[in-house]
Amino acid sequence: MRMRNVIALMSIFAAIPAAVAADLPGRGAAMSPAPVFVQNAPFTWTGFYAGLNAGYGWGSYSKAANTIMAKQSGGELGVQAGYNYQYGNLVLGVEGDVNGSWLSGSRSPAIGVATRGSLDWFGTLRGRVGFAADRALIYATGGYAGGQVKSNIVSVLPAFVETSSSWRNGYALGAGIEYAFTNSISAKAEYLYMNLGSQILFPANLPTPSSYSSSVIRAGVNYHF
Repeated sequence: MRMRNVIALMSIFAAIPAAVAADLPGRGAAMSPAPVFVQNAPFTWTGFYAGLNAGYGWGSYSKAANTIMAKQSGGELGVQAGYNYQYGNLVLGVEGDVNGSWLSGSRSPAIGVATRGSLDWFGTLRGRVGFAADRALIYATGGYAGGQVKSNIVSVLPAFVETSSSWRNGYALGAGIEYAFTNSISAKAEYLYMNLGSQILFPANLPTPSSYSSSVIRAGVNYHF
């Protein structure tokens, strides 16, 4: 009887390694790969970009022309392109734009006299200096500005009609904020002041010293390459 119990115990212990081995994976079994953590590259403003802008502006004549020419207002629509370079939080760049403009104003400064002024086109080439907080960019800008300013006068007595139209050169100053919603798309809001220099209006019939300036508030969208 005792021998029979010993044999039974030995049979149980002999079966244990086989049962454990059945639950273990085989040598050829595939192991699940460990998860790999991929860190996204930080956003940078460095690179070329191009886009569209639209806004509203107002302009005025000064010097003697202020007494006969009306203040102007109207919309504008344009395109821009530029390049940024980011170093730390500092962003340096250059931007150029070309814009169609509907700034205009009419006036009757005297009985039998009517005048009208307009800014038909303008463009700028400016430097930009900004501070970047990740995807947000606050910047100041300044540089060259030029525009096609047209001035008309119609007089009944004495009877004459004269137009002064020329491309004027000057400067632009402004500031703005831009935010990158994705690595490729950003939107901006911007203010620009432009001084387009001096000119003598209506030199043939009513020589009038003038200077011209305008301001624009606009929004834009850029695609970053």
